[in-house]
Amino acid sequence: MSVFRDDFLWGGACAANQFEGAWDVDGKGASVPDMCTNGSHSVPKWITTTIRPDRLYPSHEAIDFYHHYEEDIALFAEMGFKTFRTSINWTRIFPTGMETQPNEKGLEFYDRVFDCCKKHGIEPLVTISHYELPYALVEKYNGWASRELIELYMNYCKVIFERYKDKVKYWLTFNEINTGTMPLGALLNTGTVRGFEGSTADVPDNKQERFQALHHMFVASAEAIRYAHAHYPQFKMGCMICFITSYPMTCDPADVVATQKQMQILNWFSSDMHVRGEYPYYMKRYFAENDITILQQPEDAAILKEGTVDFYTFSYYMSNCVTTHKDAADIGGNISTGKKNPYLKASDWGWQIDPIGLRYTLNEIYDRYHIPLMVVENGLGAYDVKSEDGKIHDSYRIDYLRQHIEQMAEAVKDGVDLMGYTPWGCIDLVSASTGEMAKRYGFIYVNKFDDGTGDLSRERKDSFYWYKKVIASNGADLD
Repeated sequence: MSVFRDDFLWGGACAANQFEGAWDVDGKGASVPDMCTNGSHSVPKWITTTIRPDRLYPSHEAIDFYHHYEEDIALFAEMGFKTFRTSINWTRIFPTGMETQPNEKGLEFYDRVFDCCKKHGIEPLVTISHYELPYALVEKYNGWASRELIELYMNYCKVIFERYKDKVKYWLTFNEINTGTMPLGALLNTGTVRGFEGSTADVPDNKQERFQALHHMFVASAEAIRYAHAHYPQFKMGCMICFITSYPMTCDPADVVATQKQMQILNWFSSDMHVRGEYPYYMKRYFAENDITILQQPEDAAILKEGTVDFYTFSYYMSNCVTTHKDAADIGGNISTGKKNPYLKASDWGWQIDPIGLRYTLNEIYDRYHIPLMVVENGLGAYDVKSEDGKIHDSYRIDYLRQHIEQMAEAVKDGVDLMGYTPWGCIDLVSASTGEMAKRYGFIYVNKFDDGTGDLSRERKDSFYWYKKVIASNGADLD
């Protein structure tokens, strides 16, 4: 018998810049990912200020969802998806982000996508901005470092809200907004990389600029939510946090406090802003010790307070450890690195696999906020190799997802209000961190490779049939 609610939103998640392709088709402009080359687990991708003919830019074609969306959504429907988390490419609607009139062909594309979802009984969950800031806004304004982007973002929101008011109910304002607290967030989220060309490992970092840019994003998010609540009461507006679950490496009280501080800055700060609508007390000391002064307008406090979210969504892939001791081994991870946990195994990319950590995380978030939660990214990036029979037998992915769903069920039994689950990369796509195809997450295999070759054909993996069974049983049958 299932413990999940009857209207639980089972589905999958993708991002426009990682799977749409068609980067300059039908009037689309260049976004930050369109200026990023391919990389790998060991070689960082680059960002260039112009498109170089001798470089491969994986987002330019990606898996070409732009021309395969009907086939792909039909496959999602075959699995039984109740929801599909996707995003709108800002530069399809406003190619530079600064136009006064939207690009009609871009709007029409998403009309077709959402209509196709509706035909199959799938509810869209739309991220308004998912790591695809218009590159023209980087060149002119240095991204979100400039307050001018708030108005430009609102112009974009007003257009898509009105256009899709009868097609989209669930909206997320920014993807993993808390990556802006980290140096790599300058490339992924805040777009504060004006004039920079080079390895993503060498992106320049300025803490003052970083947190000022985040402030502008918080105000923009709150303004969009406030506007949506006033004009479209049927909308449900959410945030999206990259949750980096951290444990103290030892019982040394110094490790416990260091972990608490990391959790505050990386995770709680951004969601406190979204859910509580004000700067949390602990940021005052952090700002003072790091010489950060947030410049605000008189109206910002009211906007932040009035524009709080209806539900909370987050990504969860792994956990790591924090310590003040220098002898601990490092381990890789999603956006943020940490210390190796001796009790956990890791993926091919060094991400520690911690299903129980998801239960812990769900309880921590719900205890803090008491609003509905949704896990909108979770999954295993792995090398998928075809067997002699030509199939992808990805039992390792099934095991990963099964264990995490089991822990979600435990969290529901604990009393957490969990409204849905959309595993990441439900169809293979380009990795945001490395720009590679080899790191595959999907239930659906796409014949596309790191060198840009492949016929883009789609194939069902074993996990496709397993997840179909999971959805049909509302999470009761995980065998």
